Amino acid sequence: MLTNFYVEDHVKSALMEDIGFGDVTTESIVGEDKIFTAKLVSRCEGIICGLEVFKTVYRVLSDKVKINLLFKDGDRIKKGDILAQIEGSGKYLLLGERVSLNYVQRMSGIATETAKYQNAIGELPCKIVDTRKTTPNFRAFEKYSVKTGGGALHRFNLSDCAMIKDNHIQVAGSVTNAVKMVKENLSHAHKIELECDTLEQVKEALPLGVDIIMLDNMDLETMKEAVKIIDHRAIVEASGNVSLATVKQIAQCGVDIISSSAIVAKAPTLDIALDM
Repeated sequence: MLTNFYVEDHVKSALMEDIGFGDVTTESIVGEDKIFTAKLVSRCEGIICGLEVFKTVYRVLSDKVKINLLFKDGDRIKKGDILAQIEGSGKYLLLGERVSLNYVQRMSGIATETAKYQNAIGELPCKIVDTRKTTPNFRAFEKYSVKTGGGALHRFNLSDCAMIKDNHIQVAGSVTNAVKMVKENLSHAHKIELECDTLEQVKEALPLGVDIIMLDNMDLETMKEAVKIIDHRAIVEASGNVSLATVKQIAQCGVDIISSSAIVAKAPTLDIALDM
């Protein structure tokens, strides 16, 4: 998902934003010839993610910075764990500190939050997935983090899947009209997902042959009834007001997928530090 050239281009842009025309503090204090060691240390428990991106930051800055990773993405970490050992010019260690930590802290936070939701579902045959409510130009990293945390992925962008939402239905005039118009324009390689707010919309959708029916903001009893009506004739996705407190109850309704923006948008960053 995160190809080397994509990550490198992203990292270069991030470094250009952060360094600008030079680090006036670091360049006043240390030169390239002073060699230091550092440790990447966890300050809390969680799921580590983004270690290779962390390495890329320093590889872009200097090929003389050596990093020995002691964990891999997806590993559970605890407070005090040394995640990596770093050796190199003090100038470059300091230049890359904030950007490298921004990546690994954000990505680890998302992986950790995703794991909480998937673990809350337990053994039920249901997957937590992300949404398109992501940080602009950071989506691939956030989706990789969701996957690392044990979640599954929704569409990457608007071209992946036809997803007919309430505003599309409003513009088209009805569920039937919206599905018909999309089918007339769609490639055979694309699936169709339809957002339904009511049981009436679910019943209207079934003869139309959509692939996925999203139950949007339904209460638990209505959701259970919708699952019975659909009766395995489409993939059933639940969405809206999903939290750690409600995710298992939603899964118990018999849905296949639970989509939630919270695993990305509300994920706190994981406390990870670079100690010189």
